[in-house]
Amino acid sequence: MYADIVFTGGTVRNGDASVHDALAVTDGRISGLGAEALVARGPRTTVVDLAGGALLPAFGDGHVHPVLGGLGLRGVPVRECASVEEIVEAVRRWAGEHPEAEWITGGGFDPWLAPDGRFDARWLDAAVSDRPVVLRTSDHHTAWVNSEALRSAAYTAATPDPAGGEIVRRNGSAEPLGTLREFGALNPVLALAPKPSREAHVGALREACARFAASGVTWVQDALVEPHHADAWVTAATTGPGLPVRADLCFLLEPDGWRERIARFAADRERVESGAPGVLTARSVKFFADGVIESGTAALLEPYTDCPHSHGIATWTPGELAEAVTAVDTLGFRPHLHAIGDGAVRAALDAIEAAARTNGPRDRRPVIAHAELIDPADLPRFTELGVIANLQPLWAQCDPLMSELILPRIGPERGGRQYQIATLLAAGARVSFGSDWPVTSHEPLRGIATAVTRQTPDGTPTGGWLPEERIDTLTALAAYSTGCADQAFEEKEWGALRPGMRADLVHLAADPIGTAPSDLAHLPVLGTWLAGRRTHDAGAPDGSCAGRR
Repeated sequence: MYADIVFTGGTVRNGDASVHDALAVTDGRISGLGAEALVARGPRTTVVDLAGGALLPAFGDGHVHPVLGGLGLRGVPVRECASVEEIVEAVRRWAGEHPEAEWITGGGFDPWLAPDGRFDARWLDAAVSDRPVVLRTSDHHTAWVNSEALRSAAYTAATPDPAGGEIVRRNGSAEPLGTLREFGALNPVLALAPKPSREAHVGALREACARFAASGVTWVQDALVEPHHADAWVTAATTGPGLPVRADLCFLLEPDGWRERIARFAADRERVESGAPGVLTARSVKFFADGVIESGTAALLEPYTDCPHSHGIATWTPGELAEAVTAVDTLGFRPHLHAIGDGAVRAALDAIEAAARTNGPRDRRPVIAHAELIDPADLPRFTELGVIANLQPLWAQCDPLMSELILPRIGPERGGRQYQIATLLAAGARVSFGSDWPVTSHEPLRGIATAVTRQTPDGTPTGGWLPEERIDTLTALAAYSTGCADQAFEEKEWGALRPGMRADLVHLAADPIGTAPSDLAHLPVLGTWLAGRRTHDAGAPDGSCAGRR
């Protein structure tokens, strides 16, 4: 039987240290390696010349926000702004070009552009004063709003901080400054803005997933799914050209009314999985255990260095988090917990342990995402409880976010044990990588470069930040492939290149193992295949190739 596709002319890297010179694909699955693949060429076989490059298992992304990121591409373009003044000018310009917009929104700007991350509504008022403006920082845990947005939400000096949020005040006053931290404060404002249509959600997903495919990604964990997002996913997956990635949807569960919401999860899962079988699963439930360190909202075991009376914001009480995690575990869902501070990581581990104790042993693969700061006593618990640490390697650098906001808030001792990728791996923990896009870039090769070097793009500091936590390129590649396949419960299906496995493949311009670590971030992705269907072709006019083999 002849193969449908044969790849040759480069290095075929299985996902471990072994290599071959060819790979064959038949009916969407790997059917041969090396000499066996070469003899499978027939008159109708498509031969792909790797041109001296490398074929590897395609990447996954274990924590990403396709809907949020796709919609964010349509607002005020502030991501590349390098100053408050540039953001204000971008808002002024966009508002003038869109007089019909009732609200002006955008996101992705750097939270360190204002001193201590405190943004003033009056700065935005100078650009737009008659319509609400809401801009979210790159971490999406903080919003900068103008006075009209504060008025619309009835935020005044008399408004108390809501549960799970902070209305930042002017120095020496109770008046709202214009900076809102965490979802308890953000959501009442965001709820007032006009909602994007179903068509806008579907379009956002298509645009986001095309970007993933162009980066070599074939599977994503959508880490925050609301009910209307699930419908958009099914529509995008089953209409038009379909999607170039598979996805697992992670239903959001918040403390308010969680018992009523959880009662609908089983029906939501059935609607998703029956609506797009083989493309979408819905196995996970998302919890926010805390916020982020740069805003002082991550939950810490010991107080913040710059604010000795504050431990941050724990979104759930430990007892209720354990109860809710146990409840979703009972229904067969896998908990996926955002936990940044060491206090939140401990609460997440305690909740996972409580669920296992109550419901008995089984293959759960719970996920703790980010795990930026882990108390030494909790490190071995990841292995003991079978927790997958989903880490964002692009964060493991000493950029201005780290040097200007994070390190001053937690001090040198805690600052020296952040993003312990190598330590977790050495302890036997399961590790997968993700981007958290649109918080940071969705391109796996950029994350891999940072995990290997622990340096900023300009190569600082020499030798890397916390260099003992660097990992080698092969290990970093595995975290984005086999690690994500493990997280997806599909390690027998993809994440490595073995006969019988799905042909989820990425073609890179050179072998990453022989590429200088500083060059990994810029290694071109020449092609991506999902079960043998080509989803990205760098040689096509627009880089896409929907429906092509």
